[in-house]
Amino acid sequence: MKFMNTVIFALVSLVSQSSAQAQVSISGKSLPLSAAIAAAQTAVDTCKANGYDVTATVVDVAGTPQVVLRGDHAVIHTKDSSFRKAYTVVTMGPIFHTDTTSGFIGVLAKYPPLVAQSLASTPNVTALPGGVAFKVGDETIAGLGVGGSPGGDKDEICAQAGVAKVAELLRK
Repeated sequence: MKFMNTVIFALVSLVSQSSAQAQVSISGKSLPLSAAIAAAQTAVDTCKANGYDVTATVVDVAGTPQVVLRGDHAVIHTKDSSFRKAYTVVTMGPIFHTDTTSGFIGVLAKYPPLVAQSLASTPNVTALPGGVAFKVGDETIAGLGVGGSPGGDKDEICAQAGVAKVAELLRK
């Protein structure tokens, strides 16, 4: 039990310290508004083409919403779900070296259940697929979360389409 408490304390400390350091991009790069809008619109359109009414949220590296697009007929909880997925990928992704919320779920699976539950219950963090990072090189500069399809795996496909739409712009 003492070991488990030590592990939990160490992980919570790591998350707290790393989140504070990750609030400003190291390179100074950020996602332009036009790219954020295009990515969110592509994600919503991709899901709509598959019959899913979703909301797409883009957050900056501090987890602040930059764009929120609610597709026609997307239900109210999709706003919170999409935000939490985007927030998770920008705050936990750099710490655990993952570019998607499904990757974060894989990380959680490696820890004892109590530790994984503690990490997943961090405010605004979710253990659901559907969040994808915008990257410049190895650096996360923003996140796109999608919520509303019948399964986070479908949300994540739509988010990946949105990020891919603007990937070329980020290479410049």
